[in-house]
Amino acid sequence: MEKPVVPQGIMTKCPRCGKPIYTKLLLKNLKTCECGYYFKVSAYERLAMIIDNNDFKEFDPQLFTRDPLDFPGYGDKLVKTQLQTGLVDGLVTGLGRIEGEPVMVGIMDSSFFMGSMGTAIGEKLTRMFERAIKEHLPVIIFTASGGARMQEGIFSLMQMAKVSAAAARHSEEGLLYITVLTDPTTGGVTASFAMLGDVILAEPGALIGFAGPRVIEQTIGQKLPEGFQRAEFLLEHGFVDRIVERHELKSTLGALLKLHRQHDLHKAEAMELAGNEPG
Repeated sequence: MEKPVVPQGIMTKCPRCGKPIYTKLLLKNLKTCECGYYFKVSAYERLAMIIDNNDFKEFDPQLFTRDPLDFPGYGDKLVKTQLQTGLVDGLVTGLGRIEGEPVMVGIMDSSFFMGSMGTAIGEKLTRMFERAIKEHLPVIIFTASGGARMQEGIFSLMQMAKVSAAAARHSEEGLLYITVLTDPTTGGVTASFAMLGDVILAEPGALIGFAGPRVIEQTIGQKLPEGFQRAEFLLEHGFVDRIVERHELKSTLGALLKLHRQHDLHKAEAMELAGNEPG
């Protein structure tokens, strides 16, 4: 008896529980399994999950690195990755609305060089913060990164300071900055703008840290606690404000944006009243 032929792509196997899932059902459930496993999502999949009516104005879609160090083989690998992913680099930035609230959004995509941060990503994030300052808008960044991109050396590391400085200028204007840490968020991204949010959210089970657990264990010569560097461990130790399930993320972000806008309105009214009081 011949085995039934299942069309390619109709089923997806969960890496954690091994259960086959109808791909359409998986997409309907925002790429989460019943066992609690979170599949990685692309930048554009993430946009479809959180942006109202998927109405998104993208910034700098053709901005890409020029291989500043002429790193051997890097140029060819960039082209190959661009063709495979359909991305120019590992970040999408732009303007959209979440629950009716206008917001600047940056989403890192781990399928592109493991979301590593190079010069193009640093420049795009900086430009996004500058636009947000000019238009007086909040910023949300979804992080997913293996850290700084080694093929760009010191130029990549410089982006940590560059983006952090842009975030600081945004903060000085009294504007809201939210980070959503997804799996994985590590290295130079964690050591800079990922942990600078006014509100820091994380997806369940996300790996968040600087060096990897194995490197730390080898360095200190000790076994790390169970669940070390996972979102739940960081929440328990005060590094994350809240862990949010993927299906609750849009409504949570919308509530935070509304709360901040109302605070701004009350502040403006109070300043106006103070200015009108008799001297």
